[in-house]
Amino acid sequence: MVKKICQNATLCYLRNQGDILMMHRVKKEQDYHKGKWNALGGKFEPGEVPSECARREIFEESGIQIDKLEFKGTIMFPNFDTKKDWLVFIYTAETTTRKFKESSEGELKWIPQSELLSLNLWEGDRIFIPWLNDKRYFEAKFSYVNKKLVDYKVDFYQ
Repeated sequence: MVKKICQNATLCYLRNQGDILMMHRVKKEQDYHKGKWNALGGKFEPGEVPSECARREIFEESGIQIDKLEFKGTIMFPNFDTKKDWLVFIYTAETTTRKFKESSEGELKWIPQSELLSLNLWEGDRIFIPWLNDKRYFEAKFSYVNKKLVDYKVDFYQ
């Protein structure tokens, strides 16, 4: 029996004056997310806790340093990239700066929150992004087959 690997990762929706800093994943040819818009984040490095990973990834991808993160929930994406499960820790954060550095992973842009759901997002993102404004934490599972959302479930906690 082959042991399945679970990749731990983070996503952080960085906010400033009603806008969200998003990355258009268009720079890498072999990017599983190519053409999609994503929040900032990425894979854990050895020994990191989720908040350390989120802060590091935000800084690496944008040059912005974040002190305070707000934990919103977790999402399990079983067999997401057809290789492994992904457990993603979701955060929001406020920043006072709108300046960012160029990213090697995609093009960064401040998007008005009212326009966020009109972007080329993963189907599941359209479902969970509104949860970011909820005071409750969420624990969800989003199942994709061939990059198509086939099912999801969620529990909310106080």
